Amino acid sequence: MNERHEPKFQVRARHTGSTITVYQAYRPEIGGPAARHGRFPAAWKRERMTWVKPSFLWMMYRCGWGSKEGQETVLAIEIDREGFLWALRNACLSHHVPALHGDQASWKRQLRQAPARVQWDPERDVHLNALPHRSLQLGLAGEAAARYADAWIVGIEDVTPLATEIHGLVRAGQLESAAGLLPEERPLDLDDEVLARLRA
Repeated sequence: MNERHEPKFQVRARHTGSTITVYQAYRPEIGGPAARHGRFPAAWKRERMTWVKPSFLWMMYRCGWGSKEGQETVLAIEIDREGFLWALRNACLSHHVPALHGDQASWKRQLRQAPARVQWDPERDVHLNALPHRSLQLGLAGEAAARYADAWIVGIEDVTPLATEIHGLVRAGQLESAAGLLPEERPLDLDDEVLARLRA
């Protein structure tokens, strides 16, 4: 598919009928135990907002293929699909859009009250260059972060070796081989009213 014809705002993810895979990157002291035990260790700060990314390549852009300090362990976290949809339904856009929010004070009030927030960033190609369409980031705080950590997680896999392998192939110019190893991310069928509130 020609990337230029992708809808600008669309949630694409690796998903099944009941789960969605998101990505995060942590220092090894958190990422290692999380992958081994299938849940975050006590050192994981649940009171902080945590950002999950359904796009593998956007995660690679963010963590530098697992090379950035504090982001050396890349995790694929399979979560409950209904939990993910609950977060979207209860999310607020991370920036003010007058047509959606009215005045800035109203948006700030919504943002404070929402347990989740949505940010759209340029999707990336295998060279980590920006593409015209956007990739969703979902920030979870308060109730959403607690549900994520305690109820939604189905499994956690350390995909740092996969990131390293794909990066090596890209650097060697073997782009077809690199693309063949990427997780398959398909559009997520969402109620239009959910996305309507979240399109930037």
